[in-house]
Amino acid sequence: MSTFVLVPGAWQGGWAWQPVARRLRAAGHDAVTVTFPGLADGDDRAGLRMTDAVEHLVAVIEKPDLHDVVLVAHSWGGYPVTAAAPRVAARLSRIVLYNAMVPRAGVPVTGESDATAPMIEAAIASTPDGVVPAAAEFLPLLLPDSGEEFRALFLDLMTPMPGGYFTEPVDGPDVTAAGVPVSYLLSDDDRVLVRPGTEFASRLGLVPIPVSRGHQSMLTHPDEATAAILAR
Repeated sequence: MSTFVLVPGAWQGGWAWQPVARRLRAAGHDAVTVTFPGLADGDDRAGLRMTDAVEHLVAVIEKPDLHDVVLVAHSWGGYPVTAAAPRVAARLSRIVLYNAMVPRAGVPVTGESDATAPMIEAAIASTPDGVVPAAAEFLPLLLPDSGEEFRALFLDLMTPMPGGYFTEPVDGPDVTAAGVPVSYLLSDDDRVLVRPGTEFASRLGLVPIPVSRGHQSMLTHPDEATAAILAR
């Protein structure tokens, strides 16, 4: 039995991993879904930085004294996982990157794309607490395998993202420094990653393992996502 610590992408909380978590538990494992500071309903988001997300993730693993942890990162979640993994390396059995960003040391999310950086920076500057609201126009890209009703529900569940989570980089080594097996799962219809998933995987010397559906396939098709995570 392993303990799966499931890390969500931007604008999302632990709810995005709940369907997979239930299936992992049904298969005999433990599962913990992570919601970062500022991303729970009613949280204060002002002033939060990537450092806060990293410290939170380390505490999720260390405080309950978790061991044999499979650390799973989705999308933006690749950033805090990269920073946290070396610190909790002795507690990990493997790492799974699921349609995830693989950061370069010293480069924030805004440094990965000249196209999206101005939009993020403008949103931070225009909001009193320096957040980036979820944008409805990106829903077809996030959820190419879903209808309008599901997309509307997804938008209602999304939470404004603390701007510091996009503008503060992570430093230090990549996730391979944790000394445990690392795999990269890539949905075959992912339309959201700011760089191709193959490029992110190649930063770690990995070849992506294909998974069906779109960027949020762990939510829209949890049976396939759970099987892929358990298989690798």
